[in-house]
Amino acid sequence: MKFTSYRVSRRALLAAAICAVPFAAGAQTASKEDLHFVTGFPPGSGADVITRYFAEKTRAISGRNVLVENKVGASGSIAVEYVAKSKPDGNTLLINAGSGTAAGMHLQKNPPVDVVKAFQIAGTINRQAFMMVVDAKGPYKNVADITAVLKAKGEKASYATAAPSGIVMGEMYKAITGVKAVEVRYKDSAGSLNEILDGKLDYGMHDPVFSLAQQREGRLRILAHSSGKRLAAIPDVPTMDESGVKGMDLTSWWAYIAPSATPKPVITQLNDYLKQILAMDETKKFLNQFGGDPFVSTPEEGQALLIKDEKDWREYVKLAKIEPQ
Repeated sequence: MKFTSYRVSRRALLAAAICAVPFAAGAQTASKEDLHFVTGFPPGSGADVITRYFAEKTRAISGRNVLVENKVGASGSIAVEYVAKSKPDGNTLLINAGSGTAAGMHLQKNPPVDVVKAFQIAGTINRQAFMMVVDAKGPYKNVADITAVLKAKGEKASYATAAPSGIVMGEMYKAITGVKAVEVRYKDSAGSLNEILDGKLDYGMHDPVFSLAQQREGRLRILAHSSGKRLAAIPDVPTMDESGVKGMDLTSWWAYIAPSATPKPVITQLNDYLKQILAMDETKKFLNQFGGDPFVSTPEEGQALLIKDEKDWREYVKLAKIEPQ
């Protein structure tokens, strides 16, 4: 079975304010209003870390005040709806996994908006993968080790998820291997840490920011990641496909996401800000630290990827037999 492509703690960054920058000589100037970067996850989460980093860099490049808003709840849907219904002037952006935004269309019984119609991708940020993690002090050294044990445990095995990518990764793993582990869903990855370390959960399918940070602290061990190919940021971490979970290819990508009616010149300016940020060595190091490779695209390329992922996720949900919530 082939699953094709699908997508973050402790860093706080603050924004300050000055005036806006013109689009070009003789053209209408960019808004001088505050920019609002909206994330659907709580402070300190992987999503929040990425959002605050890019908020600070956008502030420095644009000369505008950039405020981070955590609109938490409903697996990110509150933030999605909030931005989709905001004024389409480019001042309110969703900073989210574009893949996760597309996934929401099929992970929910009643998605708040049609994301393909409601949004325009201003620019992509990175490519990264979700990770299978276990207690670093536990016996499992690779995916084959744990899979054999999980099959023997049947439904007595359990695992943690939080974000949509992890939910689907977990279901794909079970569908491909025949493992029957029971999913325990958390509001964020950190919420499952103690249960994994206490042995109450056998493993987790979690975002790379959380997973890599916990591995560096010696708490968790990463067994493999969900992308179909190894990532330059984490070349020593094998893929699930390499590890015997044949056909898994689930790659997450993050983006600046604007309401669809946002004027094209504004989208172009936002894309330019993002390209400048992604060209920085500091940004490459930041993204690599959390398992991501920089991913530069045009708004048109980003929108095409959103459309593709929305279609792909329809199939992911069917193949993994996920019941929309």
